[in-house]
Amino acid sequence: MLHDFISRTLTRPIPPQTASVISLGQIWVDVMMDVNEIPPAGGFAAAKQVNAAIGGSFRVLQAAIRMGSPAQHAGIIGNGLWGAAVRKSLASDGIEHIGQDRLDRDTGFRLVLNDGEHKTFIANYGAESGGGSDCFDAVKPAGNDVVHISGNTLMDHSAAGIEALFDRTTLDPDTRPYTVVLNPTNTLELVSDQLLENLVLARPIWSCNRQEARTLADRLGMPREESAATLTVGGAFDNAMEQLCSSLGETLRAPLVLRAGARGAWIREPGGTVSHMPGFPVKPVHTRSAGACHTGALCAMLAQGWSLLDAVRIANAAASLAIEHHVAGVPVCPDRQAVFALVAASEHRTDTVDS
Repeated sequence: MLHDFISRTLTRPIPPQTASVISLGQIWVDVMMDVNEIPPAGGFAAAKQVNAAIGGSFRVLQAAIRMGSPAQHAGIIGNGLWGAAVRKSLASDGIEHIGQDRLDRDTGFRLVLNDGEHKTFIANYGAESGGGSDCFDAVKPAGNDVVHISGNTLMDHSAAGIEALFDRTTLDPDTRPYTVVLNPTNTLELVSDQLLENLVLARPIWSCNRQEARTLADRLGMPREESAATLTVGGAFDNAMEQLCSSLGETLRAPLVLRAGARGAWIREPGGTVSHMPGFPVKPVHTRSAGACHTGALCAMLAQGWSLLDAVRIANAAASLAIEHHVAGVPVCPDRQAVFALVAASEHRTDTVDS
């Protein structure tokens, strides 16, 4: 598939002044509790295990910096226990905070109850969800920078900051000097029609999982075809994903990456056909999604000048390793060398079989 990938991977160094990955997403703290059963209203449950982890766009930025690109967080951080935890984690990973600080309010947290089959989320929104039209004034993306936008930033006051950024730094995608990668998440249902229209007109690179893609298709008024509504494992799954990627990508008129975990990802670029980039087999472990790792690695590779197809291939490998090396159920992106070694080994096996 990438016939000379091994030589390019092992000999191509990171450019000395690599463009940055700048995230406009929100960062909060996840407090995860494992319980035997989610309690009913008024009920009680004792947690078997409790873990706190930095959530939101932090995993995107962590993946970007581990893949060799400078990473900057442009969101708001609060003042208090949770805000201090966020700042400590950013500093530990070498991620620069260029956004606003809020002294009168702490960063929020999410309580996640997990019974092994379902997760229940209870959110306490904090400083990260505040702001206004000026909240991203410090963001000045240069040529080749990659700006990451998360769906969580699109449903509250910070959405005005995204529109102001587009107005200030050129909305027209044909003249915009930087790349936009938009990970919509399932909060698309809460995004205003006007903002969604502006985002579509901006023609970012959309990176979605299956559920997010279907939600986006519904918001755009696309008819839902039966094959896309009832996906099953096997050949029917692949056919349905290709069909969904093709129809949604054509409607968006923008690059689309449709992620499917171990099955890899489907990619459609404007005016082109749909390509399938296979994933990498992983050990079956019960863990959280590695979508943030995939998005961060994708952003880093684009900032380093890789094509979209190659960037997705590398991101697939990064997400696979993140699943295998999770910490307390949270996927952690490995470093660049480990990811490239996995891709190179896979390409070597493919070349050996073909020969």
